[in-house]
Amino acid sequence: MEEKVWDVLIIGSGPAGLTAAIYTSRGAASTLVLAGSSWGGQLMLTTDVENFPGFPQGILGPELMGKMKLQAERFGSIIRYEDAKEIKLAGVYFETRTDQASYKSKSIIVATGAATKWLDAPGVKELIGRGVSSCAPCDAAFFKDKKVAVVGGGDSAMEEALVLTKFASEVVIIHRRDEFRASKIMQDRVLQNPKVKVYWNTEVKEAKGENKLTSLVLVNNKTGEEREEPFDGLFVAIGHIPQSEIFKGFIELDEKGYVKVFDSTKTSVEGVFVAGDVFDFKYKQAVTAAGFGCMAALDVLAYLEEIGG
Repeated sequence: MEEKVWDVLIIGSGPAGLTAAIYTSRGAASTLVLAGSSWGGQLMLTTDVENFPGFPQGILGPELMGKMKLQAERFGSIIRYEDAKEIKLAGVYFETRTDQASYKSKSIIVATGAATKWLDAPGVKELIGRGVSSCAPCDAAFFKDKKVAVVGGGDSAMEEALVLTKFASEVVIIHRRDEFRASKIMQDRVLQNPKVKVYWNTEVKEAKGENKLTSLVLVNNKTGEEREEPFDGLFVAIGHIPQSEIFKGFIELDEKGYVKVFDSTKTSVEGVFVAGDVFDFKYKQAVTAAGFGCMAALDVLAYLEEIGG
């Protein structure tokens, strides 16, 4: 057990967590960030980020996160690459345990983000890493001159498809509806690319392959027509699941597992605040996550002043 009592402990190191750290440490609050064994959040899996203010030519996701981390450290934040396993009240303080240590803090900011939601179709999870992926920037190069599918209809699916067109010979977007929900600019880029084909009103019923993906069983949800088609890769971009498992029974979550918010960034437990995709199921953007990180940090600083911290 570390004897030091931190003013604020931040769980998570994506745009929300690191922005919060910049503000709390700059606000003279001793700040510990439990970044996790895989730090940086979803942007670490992204290539070009074109819509984060201040970078007119765009910036690579990992580079942006690296800059945020350096900025937080510049103001005195301590970052440890450990995964939070349990949080509880210990007297007047919070105690957060990792596999390496336990830490006491006067307040907590939950910024654990969200993880990939996988298809329930048979064979999909079994073939993850063997033709099935959720990260085109990570894996697109393995599919040079191959035929790949992308499942989804939002901006993330469009981004996956565009990255894949740089390598694959053919990219098929499989979408269960008859229109995308992605922004118009992203739709236009995808639909104007000659390598892209769209299967509307279509779902993946099964992923097939022994050691690697070889084909997909597809079904048209309007006609019921089923067919099997050869594919070398399947990229899933159908949404995310909030990373809130460790907070069950500690703070209130909604039916989907998102952290409930009560007045600004406050959770159901006094002294515990939340920021980013672990509660934001609507916007899910890097810039809004950063904005929520700023809000949570300012709320924490006000709370610390209130309790005489």
